[in-house]
Amino acid sequence: MAKTDIARRVYNHTWKLDPIVRSLLDTDFYKLLMLQMIWGMYPKVDATFTLINRTTSVRLADEIDESELREQLDHARTLRFSKKEMIWLGGNTFYGRKQIFEPEFLAWLEDFRLPEYELSRRDGQFELSFAGPWMYTTLWEIPALAIINELRSRAAMRSFGPFALDVLYARAKAKMWDKTERLKALPGIRISDFGTRRRHSFLWQRWCVEALKEGIGDAFTGTSNVLLAMDNDLEALGTNAHELPMVFAALANSEKEIREAPYKVLQDWQRYYGGNLLIVLPDAFGTDSFLRDAPDWVADWTGFRPDSAPPIEGGEKIIDWWRKKGKDPKQKLLIFSDGLEVETIEETYKHFRGKVRMSFGWGTNLTNDFEGCAPTETDSLDAISLVCKVTETNGRPAVKLSDNPAKATGDEKEIKRYLRIFGEKGRVEQLVKV
Repeated sequence: MAKTDIARRVYNHTWKLDPIVRSLLDTDFYKLLMLQMIWGMYPKVDATFTLINRTTSVRLADEIDESELREQLDHARTLRFSKKEMIWLGGNTFYGRKQIFEPEFLAWLEDFRLPEYELSRRDGQFELSFAGPWMYTTLWEIPALAIINELRSRAAMRSFGPFALDVLYARAKAKMWDKTERLKALPGIRISDFGTRRRHSFLWQRWCVEALKEGIGDAFTGTSNVLLAMDNDLEALGTNAHELPMVFAALANSEKEIREAPYKVLQDWQRYYGGNLLIVLPDAFGTDSFLRDAPDWVADWTGFRPDSAPPIEGGEKIIDWWRKKGKDPKQKLLIFSDGLEVETIEETYKHFRGKVRMSFGWGTNLTNDFEGCAPTETDSLDAISLVCKVTETNGRPAVKLSDNPAKATGDEKEIKRYLRIFGEKGRVEQLVKV
């Protein structure tokens, strides 16, 4: 297959609209897994998702043209799952399971379309939100983030000529390939692409995925991007995300129910999925509080994904908890995925090798590392920490505490209330770069 000349493709923007998102499969796999559970068990729950730019020094509304953003969002609302995509979802094997998606769910999905959005500007930032039934608004998160990040990349490169773009992408490719060679030197390493939401562009993510597939061979276990998995005959990877416990806690009617929300999520999840999909995401309200109150049956799950604590510290905490529950960590799985760079992967791999099964979900620093690559000095191509979080559920505020207070989201009064319920033990503030 002929490779796309990314630099030439970027330069030749001669058409009216160059869509960033061209398929509803251009999303993360865990979104579809969660959607099936939401559709099946919580079809009457409303949820509002809101764009949050944690890199406040970057004024997105000054960098990105609002009319271009509206065009891209409007185009995404015209998309439907194609017949080919539906056949692939229904007939493919995921995590060793055939027909992981129920026929009734797939029949509903055929007519799915993204709901309306609200967009305005304030103080140099976009205020973008998606309100409505949870089973519709949840699928806006990934395409919205991908659209804004790529529009920012396009704006930063608009003044570049074809040769400057050639230099930019040549440097970025060399930088990424150097990382690939370093990872290849780690025996038994397992790497997957988790970089959809904050990628530089779809074309660049595709290049990175294909480069990893060639560069590290079987050590590359797949991608969270469903479209790239389908097109490249790769495993589609992903389990669940923070929005589940956030919504469940917001729906709770007492402090006791709020404390129990993270475990109710797992019970509902297990009704749909099993095996390697039984991965715990413990940090929505703090890993320490999760482990403190977790029922014994949680230790029977396949593994954990420590997402916001330092990887070695967070991993050791979970290993200690497994041992106290009488489990052999060597039979368990840790999935590391928070802001990973190649140095962090190397350090974490060497620390845990032989102690536990592990894999790495490599995100923004795989698909959007252009620092120092531009021919002229600029920071407009540097990745930023942009998220789209559930902020309201059935009229109630939703909260995420995180192991890193800098990643907490929600109303300040509600955050303080949740801290009283769950406690602050183990929360350590760190700089959030991506």
